[in-house]
Amino acid sequence: MTTQRTQRPRRAAITGIGVIAPNGLRADAYWKSVREGLVVLDRITREGCEHLPLRIAGEVRAFDAAALIEERFLVQTDRFSHFAMAATVLALDDAGLGHGDPADPYDIGVITAAGSGGGEFGQRELQKLWGQGSRYVGPYQSIAWFYAASTGQISIRGGFKGPCGVVASDEAGGLDSIALAARGVRRGTGAVVVGSAEAPLAPYSMVCQLGYPEISTAEDPGQAYRPFTAGACGFAPAEGGAMLVVEDETRARERGAAVRATVAGHGATFTGASRWERSREGLAHAIRGALDEAGCAPEEIDVVFADALGVPEADRAEALAIADALGKHGTRVPVTAPKTGIGRAYCGAPVLDTAAAVLAMENGQVPPTPNVFDICHDLDLVMSSARPAELQTALVLSRGLMGSNAALVVRRGGDSAR
Repeated sequence: MTTQRTQRPRRAAITGIGVIAPNGLRADAYWKSVREGLVVLDRITREGCEHLPLRIAGEVRAFDAAALIEERFLVQTDRFSHFAMAATVLALDDAGLGHGDPADPYDIGVITAAGSGGGEFGQRELQKLWGQGSRYVGPYQSIAWFYAASTGQISIRGGFKGPCGVVASDEAGGLDSIALAARGVRRGTGAVVVGSAEAPLAPYSMVCQLGYPEISTAEDPGQAYRPFTAGACGFAPAEGGAMLVVEDETRARERGAAVRATVAGHGATFTGASRWERSREGLAHAIRGALDEAGCAPEEIDVVFADALGVPEADRAEALAIADALGKHGTRVPVTAPKTGIGRAYCGAPVLDTAAAVLAMENGQVPPTPNVFDICHDLDLVMSSARPAELQTALVLSRGLMGSNAALVVRRGGDSAR
């Protein structure tokens, strides 16, 4: 006679949140700004950008990387990695995991998502190449520009030797990376530091973005990014992002960590670059996949954090996708897009939205959608001010300009009150 042991399935818990965003450094400052609907979109102040037709963006202006990261890491990395490393420090502190020399370095992994890489560092070295000659190009150019640089530097600095990787599925990669981290935890990894931060506001990077027809060239910060409205004219870019600590729920509770939320389900599809009418079906399919993995009925979704691209065709497709996937509940569930106050930080944007979703569930408030006062779609979009609500389950949506679609279901942690 044999005895079969049954193991309780491992659940992926979010125990740490680190934020570096235009509207706040650290999760509490970010949440305060998001809850109040603060708008920080403004004219770009970066040197070399003053004559470009792209005028409005969300800049991280009060960031001192040296306050959190050692100089030896800063000199060999780009601004996007500075953001990611700093957000990691904050996330680890929030999770109570500390830094350096982990008890089991092979039990902690690192996963980031990236849309481009070290554009500012790369531009500086290219200027040296063509202005002074190849011998003036620094050795760190070979690694600083690379889209996987943040993963590498975070793992080196923290001494993390568990499964590491980088997700390159455009903006939706922010959600895909969280799902990959959760999958790793369910398969046995103790914890994963995961997320994304971008720095797309250097002149070279800005010029590259001018090729996107979806980007807004409006000169008024109040008009530059207004999704779901009749006056939608594209999106305003932003820099920054967030990092999370995702770990086994049982392990987290055993060490006394607060389980802020759990990653319940994820779905992803691909529908082609700028084919926004097709994204309706693709996004709806991703939502259904996330609900199915989470074992969640449409009516259980308490709030939707929308992708909110700000392009009329894309906004219409998203509104219809929500209705297609959630049925009648799709027109009743509160929908929000806090990113309209700060801009879209590409892969960092959906990770910031996930952080906002966790904070919204903890605080019982749906944050507003800044700069949006009237909409032309059948959505219950939260505008003007935060709305009190009992929130247990959130749906976060993201789409990339190249055609990726993703949906993530997160549930409130049982001991997440702070």
